[in-house]
Amino acid sequence: MTKENKGENGKIEKLEEKINNLEKEKEEYLEGWKRARADFVNYKKAKDTEGLKLRKDEKKRLMKDILAILDTFYLAEEKIEDERKDDDYLVGLLSIRKQFEKFLEDEGVKRLKTVGKEFDPNLHEAVAMVESEESESDVIVEEVRKGYLIEGELLRPAKVKVSK
Repeated sequence: MTKENKGENGKIEKLEEKINNLEKEKEEYLEGWKRARADFVNYKKAKDTEGLKLRKDEKKRLMKDILAILDTFYLAEEKIEDERKDDDYLVGLLSIRKQFEKFLEDEGVKRLKTVGKEFDPNLHEAVAMVESEESESDVIVEEVRKGYLIEGELLRPAKVKVSK
């Protein structure tokens, strides 16, 4: 082998070594980029999930506030004497109650059915136990405050009286 060939072989070996080093470096950068991208995707998913939870919690809070207003309408309606139920002023006020009910329904809020149903501590809050010859034990005989679900989850438990 001539001196010239040895020199060229040395250059080739150095170039091959440099290529190998660059290939390794490229792989390290690529792996780092893939990890950073995966971390970002996971971060974005976590933020999206957190945002959805915050919006859902805020919606629940708002719906509970509206339910408190609706409860006042129900209490007022119970106090109206039968002979005044056709009064135009009262009919107008009661139409506002219906608008609240429609709004809640449109937002996915559903009223729990209670009277005649078996008491479920996950959905109902017992405020009294009463004697009842007409109902079996642990059956709801009276609703004190309406309960609601929102999108299948409990928004507010119903306050009920339960038979002994």
